[in-house]
Amino acid sequence: MPEEVNVETAHRLTDDRNALAGAPDRLTELIEVIILAIVAVATAWSGYQAAQWDGRQAHDYGDSSRLRFEAGEASTLGGQQRLMDVSTFNTWIQAHQQGNDSLAALYERRFSPEYKVAFDAWLETKPFASDDAPPGPAYMPEYHNALNEHAAELNDEADAVFEEGTEARETADRYVRQTVLLATVLFLIAVAQRFHYRRARLMATSVAGVLMVVALVGVVLLPRL
Repeated sequence: MPEEVNVETAHRLTDDRNALAGAPDRLTELIEVIILAIVAVATAWSGYQAAQWDGRQAHDYGDSSRLRFEAGEASTLGGQQRLMDVSTFNTWIQAHQQGNDSLAALYERRFSPEYKVAFDAWLETKPFASDDAPPGPAYMPEYHNALNEHAAELNDEADAVFEEGTEARETADRYVRQTVLLATVLFLIAVAQRFHYRRARLMATSVAGVLMVVALVGVVLLPRL
């Protein structure tokens, strides 16, 4: 009879210890489930944002290439226009020196509007009587080639858009780094669940929780699309 009582008491104490040991484990499992849920959502969001910023990068780089193509086209046309104006000016010089005013007037009418403004300003410097006069209208401050200036503006815009694309790529890379950090949290939780020793499991779960907070702060601080 006493032996039966001792055995029964031993079983009861063992059951009580198991019950007390199981309560913290259930709490730990609940914490792990919460961490897994948060990390799953944060990982999906971070991956989505990385894809969005990659798309922005591709779009910006495409726009930059288009603007540079347009700038090259405008620069080529501007160079051709200037070459035509200079060539027409040289023939005007010949007609003027020969005293053929009607032919010279014909060449004047063929100047581009920008070159004609510079040409009139150049004539006011008395170029045939003054050695200090500029060599030609293209050297006058009044001369502006609208196509070349437009090409310069397009190149500046292309540079700005390209920089925006580079920033978008860097933002996407930062989101990927946060995703890797979140994956580390998942790894630690998986390892923690293999521990039977309560302290080791709690320690691994705690480290995972800290990394999760760091990753979430990083995700929140990044720009979003």
